[in-house]
Amino acid sequence: MKSRLISLDVLRGLTIILMTIVNNPGDWGHVYSPLLHAEWHGCTPTDLVFPTFLFIVGVSVVLATSNKSLNINAIQKILTRTLRIFCLGLFLSFFSKIQAFGLEGLPLLGVRLIITAIIVALLFRDYDRRLQFYSAVSIFTIMMLLAFGGFAHYENVRIPGVLQRIAIVYLIVSLLYLKTNWKTQAVFGLIVLLVYWALMTLIPIPGIGGPNFEKGTNLAAWLDNYLLPGHLWATSKTWDPEGILSTLPAISTGIAGLLVGTLLTNHLSKDKKALYLLIGSVFAVVLGLLWNIVFPINKSLWTSSYVLYAAGIASACLVVLYYIIDVLGISGWTKFFVIFGVNPMVVFFFSGIIPRVLSSILIDNPGGPDHDPITLQTYFYQFILSPLFSNPVNASLAYALTYLTLWYVILYILYRKKLVFRV
Repeated sequence: MKSRLISLDVLRGLTIILMTIVNNPGDWGHVYSPLLHAEWHGCTPTDLVFPTFLFIVGVSVVLATSNKSLNINAIQKILTRTLRIFCLGLFLSFFSKIQAFGLEGLPLLGVRLIITAIIVALLFRDYDRRLQFYSAVSIFTIMMLLAFGGFAHYENVRIPGVLQRIAIVYLIVSLLYLKTNWKTQAVFGLIVLLVYWALMTLIPIPGIGGPNFEKGTNLAAWLDNYLLPGHLWATSKTWDPEGILSTLPAISTGIAGLLVGTLLTNHLSKDKKALYLLIGSVFAVVLGLLWNIVFPINKSLWTSSYVLYAAGIASACLVVLYYIIDVLGISGWTKFFVIFGVNPMVVFFFSGIIPRVLSSILIDNPGGPDHDPITLQTYFYQFILSPLFSNPVNASLAYALTYLTLWYVILYILYRKKLVFRV
């Protein structure tokens, strides 16, 4: 295995920290604008979180590959990890829909948590590789049968998702890295961006009209609704920000990581690596901004301009960290971020489970009519944390930071015990 880059762990940690903050405000109606996604076109710091992680996936594939050969063992390992990540994301969609024996309230929550424990044991534990593969296939098959088998409770379960997209990108970039050189990868990534641009700008949308980039009426939205009706993002119902067609350019985000990882592992001096990486970062950002003129930067559509712009910024952040940590050797400040960066899948999965658990626990509302029940999460925010702040936006941010602190405690314990969980 190639040497570990502390700067990459720090970037991963920063990404996880920002993800945790932006996904968990106390009140979605009161959030600082940089911590919200762009309304449609455009890009905020929040819109950079997901592509940065996909970029890191590409870099990590290079750093984690000691033998660059595509054989049956390598393929099985990649497929197993792909299925495990995909299943973890898919289970987050299933968690709140699980029903058992007519149970409600805390007993039903107990059943859901038991099933979660089984899923975690099967998908996070390190055991016989062949059994890992078969267990992942079995879990995936069961969830697909539940989603598409006519079961009422699961007929609207969401199929796309963040972890699902990470899994698909990991699969493609891993196979590409083992089978091709960096030049082929770069050409392939560029072709994907051009093909996606052509599809979105040239193909009319059946039943709607000409090609466009608007919500719900573009080609990506039409394809999502055509192939996965009823199984899309609950907020929109007819399209998905992690949908089918928009996953295509997301692969190029991972390829950008492959190219950077390849540069960082060659035999150039560290100074030259940093310089070339900086030049490439600036070039990608500028090209993304230029493409934005005709193909707007848009996270939900994962436009080609967005791929270049976001990958360029992710690369620029990495080169700054690389120069400070790996070139200048100034690393005493990194531990906090490394703690968040070494167990990313734990945070991805359980930061989805914890809010669902808190939202399943109902208690009496001290301030509501007839004491209508509210969730434990709402109670903590409204009656314990929010009264401490005069500004509701600061109160909302304080909740996110409180949740981040909880995660720091959990991850610090894992770090001290040298427990690293990989899927």
